[in-house]
Amino acid sequence: MAMETIDRPPERTTLAVVAAEAAVSMSTVSKVLNARPGVSEVTRARVESLLHAHGYSRRGGAETAPLIELVFSQLDEAWSIELIRGVERVARENHMSVVLTQSGDRHSPGTEWVDGVTQRRPAGVILVFSDLSPEQKRQLRTRGIPFVVVDPAGDPAPDVPSVGSANWSGGVLAARHLIDLGHRDIAMITGPDDMMCSRARVSGFRSAMDAAGIPVREELIVVGRFLREDGIIRGKELLSLQRPPTGVFAGSDLQALGVYEAARELGVAIPDDLSVVGYDDLQIAKWVGPPLTTVRQPLTEMAEQATRLVLGLRNADQSGTLRLDLATSLVVRQSSRPPS
Repeated sequence: MAMETIDRPPERTTLAVVAAEAAVSMSTVSKVLNARPGVSEVTRARVESLLHAHGYSRRGGAETAPLIELVFSQLDEAWSIELIRGVERVARENHMSVVLTQSGDRHSPGTEWVDGVTQRRPAGVILVFSDLSPEQKRQLRTRGIPFVVVDPAGDPAPDVPSVGSANWSGGVLAARHLIDLGHRDIAMITGPDDMMCSRARVSGFRSAMDAAGIPVREELIVVGRFLREDGIIRGKELLSLQRPPTGVFAGSDLQALGVYEAARELGVAIPDDLSVVGYDDLQIAKWVGPPLTTVRQPLTEMAEQATRLVLGLRNADQSGTLRLDLATSLVVRQSSRPPS
């Protein structure tokens, strides 16, 4: 007589198994899970690693808060508001609130933030950073907190969901616009060298110049931060050259506003003596005089996509490696014209 067999689902890894393998008590595992003090860094890393290896995720117990946490290294009023607007729009559609956090530097939110977020337990986290460390990713995943990086400063690891924009194409658009107007002495103020978006925009700029057969004057490529102050400093340097540029591509709208100030102080008229192209298309680009020609980076739409993505990960609607790059476009206003 044949024996009937019954397939049973595998038992979920218990905290007791993790505690035994890590040679620690259950209370120590609990402290690690809840980001409480009293555990050495070595022990915490060992427990986190085992939780991750066993595929442990907290399916029961404490509920996540109906919050989306948006984390910046630096809150800049003009630029950050575009991202905040997009996150809030999607959060509101899903009856959630948004909490803003400032922590770390542009590469990482830092260890203190991770300890705090595991206690707050939001429904999802959106980070404006390059990446997370393997330990930070383990801590978030073992607690069932999905995360997405938006507008990454660097190149996120393949296992980190991210939403960015076509920065190389943006650099091409800016350079081609100035070239098509007839400019040949074209300067570029880049962002920091260690930021992926800066390198991509420079690469696009150089590609467009090369395709047009126009040599790049290396003294016209200068590095700065994406800040108005750097636009002033670098703008003055460029405009004081014996053979100054007739067109400037600034790495951000804020840099471009700094170039406006440098030109004003040196008696250079925009656009009669100097054409200026910015990057981002912030609201202020339409209000300055003359209104700024710029490459539109769809920051609000990027934030909306990142929020939908993190909510999809929370609801297990999406899985695997996810990376989106939204298109950039040129917005022509009155700050650019053919050279005199």
